[in-house]
Amino acid sequence: MAFIVRVSDAEAELEEEDIGDYQGADAQQGPGAAACFALRAARMKALDVAGRNPGWLVVGADTVVAVGEQMLGKPQDAADAARMLRGLSGRAHRVSSALAIAYDNGEGAVVVAEDYETSKVVFKELTEQEIADYVSSGEPMDKAGAYAVQGLGRELVEKVEGSFLNVVGLPIVRLQSMLEQVGWQPAEHTED
Repeated sequence: MAFIVRVSDAEAELEEEDIGDYQGADAQQGPGAAACFALRAARMKALDVAGRNPGWLVVGADTVVAVGEQMLGKPQDAADAARMLRGLSGRAHRVSSALAIAYDNGEGAVVVAEDYETSKVVFKELTEQEIADYVSSGEPMDKAGAYAVQGLGRELVEKVEGSFLNVVGLPIVRLQSMLEQVGWQPAEHTED
């Protein structure tokens, strides 16, 4: 069974939006706003790639970090990453990863399943030096919320409540369940 990664052209459109000011038609206020934005982004990505690859089952994913009512996307630069990390320091926040499965049978791409998962992450109290050191590693620059729990960012985290893989950005158990719902079965692995 082969998996191929394709970058969606929808990424450029999503990067132009200000995630903190997201007010789309399907937006909502409060704790669900991050999941709502992530679902919209995952849907856009899945439909874009499925539309260019008829016959493929396509999974789109997006992750949003929210602290209080503020959603955090990827930092624009080192100063923005440091600002985000200061805001997360010593606080709990939510990480929502959304998944959308799309398929195009030649008549247009449609989403056949979508769902999301939210986990709670608690950061340690960070010093300015810890923030500066982490930002200078370069790791925060392409990560929602400016950290990677699976990398050096694990040192910033006190605890994760819920799915760790969700915080990484791909809740595998949820994805497997969704794939089963749409009838996808993994091929049996045989040794040659």
